[in-house]
Amino acid sequence: MLESRELTKKFGSVTAVDHVSLCLEKGHIYGMLGPNGSGKTTWMKMAAGLIKPTEGSVWYDGEPVNLKSRAEIAYASTEPYFYSWMTVRDAGKYYADFFADFSADEYNRLLARMELDPKAKITGLSSGMTAKMKIAVNLARDAKIYMLDEPFNGIDLLARDDIREAVLNVAGPDKMLLISSHLVEELEAIVDKAVFISKGKLIEVKDISAMQENEGLSLADRYRQVFGHAGQD
Repeated sequence: MLESRELTKKFGSVTAVDHVSLCLEKGHIYGMLGPNGSGKTTWMKMAAGLIKPTEGSVWYDGEPVNLKSRAEIAYASTEPYFYSWMTVRDAGKYYADFFADFSADEYNRLLARMELDPKAKITGLSSGMTAKMKIAVNLARDAKIYMLDEPFNGIDLLARDDIREAVLNVAGPDKMLLISSHLVEELEAIVDKAVFISKGKLIEVKDISAMQENEGLSLADRYRQVFGHAGQD
């Protein structure tokens, strides 16, 4: 469904993503795991068609990522991308103008579930409330692919529960979700496949159930094995 072929991105002398070939299929929730600076965000931005690769390519349903495919990919970045004058309700209207698959009803349902005030100014939201709003505005789309970049960063336990529930509700056999994080414990109850990436290189892709059954390892156990102290940067 979404595939990168020898995907590489360099920023000057720094190689952020290094010849990553990866195929992600519908019907799964993937966790992209790795220490900060491992290349997760850069890979996702190239997959979403937001930045161009230095080498290699990204394919969606058998075609290179283009404007058509971008309309079917919902990407929630870590950076703020709303205007300072906007309220939470305005953010929904903004998305509705850009994406035909955006549902105002679903957005309002998610706002109510996450206890977000539609009238609140975005600039006045806490980091946790902002994180929940970004998730709500993206999951209110009927996209084929959802990519959430570090959705659990800087938020409390209850807010994480809200996000986890919203992610599980949108998952389905015709959808694919990719969640990047270095907070392994938060992903363990959500994802069924894990993509390990370090220093721009793909390490491995693991089926969580098979790993638990055949190797007796949790996701956190495998993370420690793969990265340990050497993986930190």
